[in-house]
Amino acid sequence: MTYHSLWALWFLLPLVLILIWNFWKRKKKTPTLQFGSVELLKSVAPTLRTRLMHLPVILKSLALVFAIVALARPQEMNTKIRKNVEGIDIVICLDVSDSMLIEDMKPLNRLEAAKETIAKFISARTSDRIGLVVFAGESFTMVPPTLDYQMILQRVNEISSASSAKIKDGTALGVAMANAAGRLKDSQARSRVMIFMTDGENNSGTIDPETGLEIAKGYGIKVYSIGIGKDGPTRIPVYSRDIFGQKVKTYQPFESTVNEDLLGRMASDTGGKYYRATNEGALQRVFSDIDTLEKTKIDVNKFTNYTEKFPPFLIWALVLYLAGLLLGRSWLRRVP
Repeated sequence: MTYHSLWALWFLLPLVLILIWNFWKRKKKTPTLQFGSVELLKSVAPTLRTRLMHLPVILKSLALVFAIVALARPQEMNTKIRKNVEGIDIVICLDVSDSMLIEDMKPLNRLEAAKETIAKFISARTSDRIGLVVFAGESFTMVPPTLDYQMILQRVNEISSASSAKIKDGTALGVAMANAAGRLKDSQARSRVMIFMTDGENNSGTIDPETGLEIAKGYGIKVYSIGIGKDGPTRIPVYSRDIFGQKVKTYQPFESTVNEDLLGRMASDTGGKYYRATNEGALQRVFSDIDTLEKTKIDVNKFTNYTEKFPPFLIWALVLYLAGLLLGRSWLRRVP
């Protein structure tokens, strides 16, 4: 409950002071009679009328308290907040070729670092439809754009490399971009965004990257491209089984190369931005930057309805004052 005129409650202070002053003054002026002996008076019990002689003053005082509260206009506040949310549609396109298993990022390798960062990004979004596309030598849609974040996070956790998923290895950038763009072509959102993550250059697929880029541009999709890992000679883990059926990890030399020119054009031609993430910290900063650039538009309208609660206080003030006035002039009338 709130009060429209809270200042009116200050009138309670002088009321209390006046009551104290009247009580002190009345006590001081109490008439006295002299008796030779008070033994007889002690045996006389006070009547009900005597006990209630201060009731009119009490009722009138309570009436004034209720009147002051009514003057302060107590109100019940009912606030309704209406949010108009204008979300965006995002498709995350992740390279799962076996080179993403290179162990130059924490917690384990490039793929696990990407999965961890993507999961944090998804958990921080609200009201945006998010989809997930993976690719190696071919491309697959794991989740079309949806608001079911729990399902997306579950599918992110299930992502594995091309060899583990038994799909064609390689890096089909054009096919992946065309597939991701196809998931956004029918979007009605104010902004359509593709986050494209890879650690290699195009070496597979039936659609070349230039064609994939033109498709994305044609649908008005903004591309944020991310080159993952360091260029240069490195080692890629290879898993096999020994004669006892145990999984054995060995390494083979690998030349890691990111086509920065292509990724840069993917971003610049669509109004996006290109990033290079050579470690897990840089990758997290990239997604933080994208999270800042692509914000959901939320318009908040607040409506407050006030219901007046002073009438009952005013009625009680009137009833108590009339009761005190009638009792003071009739049954409880005091004669000087």
